[in-house]
Amino acid sequence: MRVNERIRVPEVRLVGPSGEQVGIVRIEDALRLAAEADLDLVEVAPQARPPVCRLMDFGKFKYEAAQKARESRRNQTNTVIKEMKLRPKIDQHDYDTKKGHVVRFLKAGDKVKITIMFRGREQHRPELGFRLLQKLAADVEDLGFIESNARQDGRNMTMVLGPHKKKSEAQAEVKAEKAETTAAREAERVAEAEAEKAHREEHQKNATEKKPRRRSENLDPDMEA
Repeated sequence: MRVNERIRVPEVRLVGPSGEQVGIVRIEDALRLAAEADLDLVEVAPQARPPVCRLMDFGKFKYEAAQKARESRRNQTNTVIKEMKLRPKIDQHDYDTKKGHVVRFLKAGDKVKITIMFRGREQHRPELGFRLLQKLAADVEDLGFIESNARQDGRNMTMVLGPHKKKSEAQAEVKAEKAETTAAREAERVAEAEAEKAHREEHQKNATEKKPRRRSENLDPDMEA
């Protein structure tokens, strides 16, 4: 990417700092406008005729580009692919258990590779695996989508489900749910403590009211024994 005096063409199509079209100008005029605005002249489309240049803060542009690249790498690093294996003739209980795991993975923002394992004569009935994959995808469509369609892979059939929510969003939701649960438990603990305290105070009050007075308390202090 050429910048300022390194742009060696007679004229350029100039774009302003806010994206507005300035038009075709001589390179000298474009450099002058950049200097007056305390900005850089950056060639953004060198293959165009004439090349397209934009007025911008090139240092800031490079910094933001580096930030985006780091964020992209971080998101790629955080992407986890879980795997769930099923048999084509799985019973309902096992299916519900496996589906529960898939739901948990998708809620956490992870991709899930679903593998249907064929054995013996089952290999001649690929439609069983395909129907099972389609059923599972439909059952969890609120949480995920088919990222990679079902395909035969040797004796197995695979499909990849992707989460609707990003990993970071899922983690934020988990943290929020944990915080809400903690707050609810603390409120319940405080309420129980207050109730216990009120119960003790009521018990003490009742005990005091029922306590019999001593004989001397019933006598007139002015009366002689």
